[in-house]
Amino acid sequence: MGGMNMHEAVELLDKQIVNPSAGLPEEVFLFVSRLIPLVNVDLLIKDEKGRTLLSWRDDQYAGAGWHLPGGILRFKEKLEARVRKVAETEIGLPVEFDPVSIALNQIVCEHATRGHFISILYKCFLSEKCVLKNIGLTEGERGYLKWHSACPPNLVKVHEIFREYI
Repeated sequence: MGGMNMHEAVELLDKQIVNPSAGLPEEVFLFVSRLIPLVNVDLLIKDEKGRTLLSWRDDQYAGAGWHLPGGILRFKEKLEARVRKVAETEIGLPVEFDPVSIALNQIVCEHATRGHFISILYKCFLSEKCVLKNIGLTEGERGYLKWHSACPPNLVKVHEIFREYI
């Protein structure tokens, strides 16, 4: 590190992180994700008809396909708060949810970055009457939301573990 020892490197990183509870700078987050498992919540959102709300995803880590909305727990954040935040950021609407999780899974991917997760699944409810935030999006674009009566064949690989719930 050009004369910098490990202690100095850690001090330098520490100065870049103002409030870890609000999230980490992208480079730091990706670095950390190569060192430790990440804890995330996934939302199994159902409506009155028993359909599941899925979001389209397309990125270098998960690939392209449908996935359950989810998000990574922040430092000192309560699980229930992360469920609410995921609903707010990915759905744009609050959801009702059971505070007792329905599944705990370990996900280990082939790649190193964002390659190991402890996933906590929560059963949620959102009325079919709610208007989904697809403004400006068409199906196949990242973030597009759609109700599914059955599990679609093109589920992202890391969410295959949830196929039985969808």
